[in-house]
Amino acid sequence: MTAVPSGKIRVILPPHLRGLAHVKGEVLLQVAGTPSVRSVLDALEAAYPMLRGTIRDHVTQQRRPFLRFFACEEDLSHESPDTPLPEAVVSGKEPLLILGAIAGG
Repeated sequence: MTAVPSGKIRVILPPHLRGLAHVKGEVLLQVAGTPSVRSVLDALEAAYPMLRGTIRDHVTQQRRPFLRFFACEEDLSHESPDTPLPEAVVSGKEPLLILGAIAGG
């Protein structure tokens, strides 16, 4: 793993959102204040405006139903979006993963 600049959060997007944002691999984001899912999504949408409304609703700011948030092998999808992220994510050791859920039957 390459060194992550201080204060940067690593984010891994699902393939369809990487394509929309025109990025390859993970994204490094500068996050203001205490890093949380909300502050990371705010920074992500500021850096990549084409992602606004794809991860969370424009009006309610609620997570889209078929997307999940994971950090350190834990599902953060149902936690408060203001819950601080684990130290391993804040330090850059681990990424915040945004995954597309699979549905079918």
